Amino acid sequence: MTRIETITSPTNPRLRQIAALRTATGRRAGDLTLVDGRRELSRAVAGGLPVPELFVDARLFGAAEPAVAALADAVGPWVVTLADRGTRIVALGPRPFARIAFGDRNEGVVGVVRFACPGLATAALPPQRPVLLVEGVEKPGNLGAILRTADAAGLAGVVVCDGRTDPANPAVIRASLGTVFSVPLAVASTAEAIRWCAAQGRRVVAARPQGDRLWHEAALAGGTAILLGSEAHGISSAWAAAAAAGTIALESIRLPMRGSADSLNLSATAAVLAYESVRQEATRR
Repeated sequence: MTRIETITSPTNPRLRQIAALRTATGRRAGDLTLVDGRRELSRAVAGGLPVPELFVDARLFGAAEPAVAALADAVGPWVVTLADRGTRIVALGPRPFARIAFGDRNEGVVGVVRFACPGLATAALPPQRPVLLVEGVEKPGNLGAILRTADAAGLAGVVVCDGRTDPANPAVIRASLGTVFSVPLAVASTAEAIRWCAAQGRRVVAARPQGDRLWHEAALAGGTAILLGSEAHGISSAWAAAAAAGTIALESIRLPMRGSADSLNLSATAAVLAYESVRQEATRR
């Protein structure tokens, strides 16, 4: 049976190394990230991702001796799976645990997970189903919500091109509720994404405030790439240039804005278009 270690000092040098995984520089060093939350960690475990270390708040054990069985009763049976895989499990006192936990969204468990997003060449994205293609996304919460949408709508996956936020960011993982570990995902440059769309023969449908057609008038089911631009800058000119050169087929769509705002939140737009693709697919059957 795996022994649960204990750390009581907030100045322990290992905690400093773990806390560094909340930074992009720290994550790049070894394709490791931090995963907060019971549901998120259970999905990482279900996805077969390596979890070298699991840190738990010692208060979960109450007056009992720290043990895997007691921890599984407190947070879920996935802990037993980790123990069987050889994950190092460490109980932390309140102060050391607060040093690595995600602010006030503390569920008593933080895992170190080996996770890296593949490029388009190796990503498993079924060609006959729509993908969400997100260019220049900046806010972790938006990217996490988009991943949740792709999961819920059963899309082929999500391509993050020229992203300003890393899909392995702990805030993305938390906002996605762990679906980042199950939704097919790829990262690419815009140029790579354009070449990929051309090679797959994917129609590119771009959401713009001044799009040429209403959202439901475009074909969003099947092998479509639904293109969304960054919160601040929209879609880059490279897409229009590729269309003008005949490299890709591109059309633009819009959602009606009847209030004072000129656009929806990026993740809200993704949800509307994803479910329109679901509706269109249902009408084709």
